[in-house]
Amino acid sequence: MNALARTTGQVRIVGAGLLGASLGHVLTSLGVDVVLADASRTALSIAVDYGAGRRAGAEDAPSIVIVAVPPDATAAVVLAELAAWPTAIVTDVASVKQGILDDLIAVGADLQRYVGSHPMAGRERGGAIAARADLFLGRPWVLAPSAVSTPDALWAIENVAADAGAIPIIMGAREHDDAVALVSHVPQVVASALAARLQGAVPEAIGLAGGGLRDTTRIAESDPALWVQILGANSGPVVDILRGVRDDLDAAIVALENPDAPGARRALADLLAAGNAGVASIPGKHGRSERFTSITVLIDDRPGELARLLTEIGELGVNMEDLHLEHSPSAQVGLAEISIVPEAEADLIAALVERGWRIAGGAE
Repeated sequence: MNALARTTGQVRIVGAGLLGASLGHVLTSLGVDVVLADASRTALSIAVDYGAGRRAGAEDAPSIVIVAVPPDATAAVVLAELAAWPTAIVTDVASVKQGILDDLIAVGADLQRYVGSHPMAGRERGGAIAARADLFLGRPWVLAPSAVSTPDALWAIENVAADAGAIPIIMGAREHDDAVALVSHVPQVVASALAARLQGAVPEAIGLAGGGLRDTTRIAESDPALWVQILGANSGPVVDILRGVRDDLDAAIVALENPDAPGARRALADLLAAGNAGVASIPGKHGRSERFTSITVLIDDRPGELARLLTEIGELGVNMEDLHLEHSPSAQVGLAEISIVPEAEADLIAALVERGWRIAGGAE
């Protein structure tokens, strides 16, 4: 046992992609003996070369098996690993849970040693080359045990999540799938649908894009092959929510087709206000729903300017709650959007202007 880790024994990771390799990196850094397996020799070689673990061997005796393969293959691989390692606890990290559990129940798998799980972490890029040991830091990690999973099995996977720096959350498989449909799967579809409208747009129009478009389309860069599997595996909850989105869009279209018609502007206002209310419900810093105000500071595009701004904000005794940075498309300046508590806004703007900073939309 390594004193740095809560996880004990050898950990076998099947699937050396982004999640599997990232888990390998963090567990290896804690002194855990991590062995890797992957159907792709290239993916396995990359993960091993980057230090995510060692190749699986004939003498391996894992205490925990983590299945990190695409959703379509997850149930079959979990079943094979349960059979291959009859004393090991097995989990998977697929982004859907109920379908996998149903498949395992149907074939009579030993569910006492199985705990489904899902770390709510990822990147737009995949593969072992994009893996990071800090990928799970501070992120929710859902644990979805079966009705007969043993307490020891649940505890073992909870320890893995904790070692990865994640926040373990216990949920039922169906409850999990309903939740991720809303907060992950439907946003992927909506972002992709919006980004698809950019095809064929004239360069002059794209050149006007700002942070709003980038924020709402960022996840549209995700791997289509993987997302077809995810969406197909959770189609029911996704379709239910998409129907609601379609109803909202239909109402907006009707209103905009004749914006002067009685009730049209009210319908638009109601939709936008509902959006405001939805955003307000998203947990912010430290899980709070507290609202912040933002100021945008213009920064010259030269080394050290952002660091100087952040240092001066600290010297003024203001706590920065969030930071968003983008570049101006037409000038050699950056735009730093600083989120702060509302009561600090006026004094901070005045102090920054006095120090020579330019505030977008404010006094010079």
